[in-house]
Amino acid sequence: MMRLDKYLCETGFGTRSQVKALLKKGLVSVNGELEKRPERKVDEHADTVSCGGKDAVYREFTYLMLYKPAGVLTARSDRRERTVFDLIPVDLRRDLSPVGRLDRDTEGLLLLTDDGALSHHLLSPRHHVEKVYFARVQGTLREADILRFQEGLDIGDERMTLPAKLEIQKSGAQSEAFVTLHEGRYHQVKRMFQALGCEVLYLRRLSMGSLALDESLAPGEWRALSEEEISLLKKEEGLRDGTDEAN
Repeated sequence: MMRLDKYLCETGFGTRSQVKALLKKGLVSVNGELEKRPERKVDEHADTVSCGGKDAVYREFTYLMLYKPAGVLTARSDRRERTVFDLIPVDLRRDLSPVGRLDRDTEGLLLLTDDGALSHHLLSPRHHVEKVYFARVQGTLREADILRFQEGLDIGDERMTLPAKLEIQKSGAQSEAFVTLHEGRYHQVKRMFQALGCEVLYLRRLSMGSLALDESLAPGEWRALSEEEISLLKKEEGLRDGTDEAN
């Protein structure tokens, strides 16, 4: 059992204050009856809750898409700087963890979830989950650099990077490109461009697997994943039904 306002928050209808406003407007019903009390207890597995005519479906796990802005740390807390968790309502933070890390000055898609199996799958290099970035760099990108990305680069680690895809969009004193990786080493994109003699000026993650950044979100905004997005991620994962080829 949980409070109705908490239930609505966890099913993606907004922050605690936003949910209370929806309740006050008479937009929420429990088992077909109008309910305005935020403290009303509901059984997340038995009661039927709707808001504005849309069912509030409770999930075992929470999945949030955040448009991480530059200047924010991918960390749970920090004494001096804002973190991604400062952008998420307290009611929703629970046991959420970011799936991978984006550097302080990198922006874009960040998934936060308490689904450990899915998180492990998305981050494991052996599953080859694609992560796509847009980069603007100081320096000229050439056709030969595409092959270097494909072959793997020495970025100072014990082993070369896995094959990656470089799609040059603009070449000149400043160049622009899309980069597709299947791993996530420390500062990897920046170090790969450094290996080419270029410096990253701007970096944004656009997608991870089937999950693409919602362009309607402004930096710092978030939303719950849709049922379709969750279904696609779990289908890719292949762990729920034991079809993972590594088993």
